[in-house]
Amino acid sequence: MTKSADTHCPYCALQCAMTLTSPTALTPASRPGSVPVPGTVAPGIPLAAPLEVSGRDFPTNRGGLCRKGWTSPSLLNHPGRITEPLLKGPDGVHRPISWNQALDLAVSAVKDAHARYGADAVGVFGGGGLTNEKAYMLGKFARLALGTSRIDYNGRFCMSSAAAAGMRAFGVDRGLPFPLEALDTASTILMLGSNVAETMPPFVQHLKGTRDAGGLIVVDPRRSATAAFTADGGGLHLQPLPGTDLTLLLGISHVVIHENLVDTAYLADRTSGYNAVARSVNSFWPERVQSLTGVPAELIRETARRLARGARDGGSYILTGRGVEQHVDGTDTATAAINLSLLLGLPGSARSGYGTLTGQGNGQGGREHGQKADQLPGYRKITDPAARAHVAKVWGVEEDLIPGPGLPAVQLLKSLGKPDGVRCLFVHASNIAVASPDANTVIAGLRSLDFLMVCDFFMSETAAEADLILPVLQWAEEEGTLTNLEGRVLRRRRALTPPAGARSELWIMARLAEALDAPSTYSEDPETVFEELRLASAGGLADYSGIDYAMLDRGEAAYWPYPAGSQGTPRLFQDRFAHPDGKAVMTPVTPRRRRTPAGPPAGDGTAAKTMTLITGRLLEHYQSGAQTRRVSELLAAQPEAKVQIHPAAAASMGITEGALVSVANERGEVQCRAQLSTAIRPETIFLPFHFPELESANRLTEAATDPISGMPEFKFNTVWVRPVAAPLSTNVLQTTEAS
Repeated sequence: MTKSADTHCPYCALQCAMTLTSPTALTPASRPGSVPVPGTVAPGIPLAAPLEVSGRDFPTNRGGLCRKGWTSPSLLNHPGRITEPLLKGPDGVHRPISWNQALDLAVSAVKDAHARYGADAVGVFGGGGLTNEKAYMLGKFARLALGTSRIDYNGRFCMSSAAAAGMRAFGVDRGLPFPLEALDTASTILMLGSNVAETMPPFVQHLKGTRDAGGLIVVDPRRSATAAFTADGGGLHLQPLPGTDLTLLLGISHVVIHENLVDTAYLADRTSGYNAVARSVNSFWPERVQSLTGVPAELIRETARRLARGARDGGSYILTGRGVEQHVDGTDTATAAINLSLLLGLPGSARSGYGTLTGQGNGQGGREHGQKADQLPGYRKITDPAARAHVAKVWGVEEDLIPGPGLPAVQLLKSLGKPDGVRCLFVHASNIAVASPDANTVIAGLRSLDFLMVCDFFMSETAAEADLILPVLQWAEEEGTLTNLEGRVLRRRRALTPPAGARSELWIMARLAEALDAPSTYSEDPETVFEELRLASAGGLADYSGIDYAMLDRGEAAYWPYPAGSQGTPRLFQDRFAHPDGKAVMTPVTPRRRRTPAGPPAGDGTAAKTMTLITGRLLEHYQSGAQTRRVSELLAAQPEAKVQIHPAAAASMGITEGALVSVANERGEVQCRAQLSTAIRPETIFLPFHFPELESANRLTEAATDPISGMPEFKFNTVWVRPVAAPLSTNVLQTTEAS
């Protein structure tokens, strides 16, 4: 009998709809720990055929899938799957142990850390790929069962600056405060720092109408696949110097104000703070901005005019992505984009708007319900007495049992192994050894811990450092919900039986909480957890109280906030913003002076060229690559990291296509093959961040952070580039092996 399940892709926040089909349910593993692979479970025992995937019609993807989505089922039967708990021995080798032993070890490690250092010596690092149920329970488990304030997650690396700017301006943070389909009829779209053509390919169909109208404007230091859509009359490509997006936005706003393109009625009725913003952009006239950004003054003027014309005639949207947000001034840059959208009257309009593009599969829901260091479920502030009282009542505990705010991700990782820092760390759905800034230092911190436990289904680079690895379910083996980039809550449905030795994180947390005599209750049933999440979120900014599994199973659209008794909120801000007076707040922002970077070391007589490194994604890979590097089709297409460099810059250093290149700074070194391209600025290089070890771009990124959001500086790092035949002096290089 054929078995099928309608669900959603396990990768990005577009959450493309798909149907998984198998001739029969996947045969359970014959014993805990055996790995189901195509062919047999044990000699002579046939195994069901692997799942087939087909795209399903849905507003975001309309039946389309990207290469990652089409190949996603191949990981479900992967021979590298971890299916039983693994304990690292004194020789560094991981060996199987029983679940009872594993849970006992985890409990002992927590108790030991508490006794020796205090509750905050235990830390939790979560991920934007967890379902809403698991993200919610992880926050509760950390604060009540572990008693720690030290919890944060990898969404701090992705959405935190946009979230902080949205909260500051609108009083609420939802990535897209409108359905994605609204873009279809726009005449002008300004897209800053996002390469959707490669990161979420089915998205581009929503840009077609705008491109056909010649209204697509892309801001990117590279001529990315998305920027290429502006060719042949499709729109404009603005190619600023890395790190100057804020200046560029101020220049566009200057034109809007000084050419009287502002929506004065909207500003008067729906915003506050205009006068201060108008004064703050006075000194950013187009010619000056050209000298600072490299973007021609006439393109700056044309961008402002097209946005204003679109707002009047057919609809204008401003969309931001990580390229302009992953900076030490990322919150201010996102704020400048919001200010520009408010000058034009876009947010809350029936046919225009501002939004930010969530990256991770549950990057939106994952940050709403308790993984962030300063938040409680429902997007409540952990320092708000009313919020604490509400959540304490739902959890059935005294309010003072809930710890206060903890440390944002970068600070949390910096504390690993320190005398007053985290000594025992639990990691869920995150490969921090590859994905974190200044990765060498992070790996050294992991190795200095008293105890590291990682929940994963593959031996990721972080899992390889762990004392204890707990095998968990993959996406097609579990039930739950996720929230996509539109703020729409979706159902994940189980399509097959997991290996006998794997467990849900909900089960793991429930068993550990029981062993730790934790207050409150911890269910392993996703729907039961979601019912509690509904109660905990009720009355909060991210209110899910009107959503249940039954309505999602019927296919009803559910956009939060969705208070009980309502119809949800597909389009936010139509009547008011979330501040008490109902108005959006415009905040003046100005560029900050960056520190002067150190030059390359001397010593071997070969000069290195100082350049700016930007990082990003490839079409074939996702996040740290822990999953996609195990898919043969994807790895064959992109088997290694390549450093993209302009031919003129390469020629000045004697670098040819395919030659090995050393890219280094005071934090570390990577070595990659050169990919010569005129699509990048001559003073800039690009590295993808999906690869480990000597190809790990995050060996070079700086752990400096935005003071408001805690976002690290991924997109602007000074590096020294030279042919690998002239390696840098080893005394200035810090490698993972030496850490």
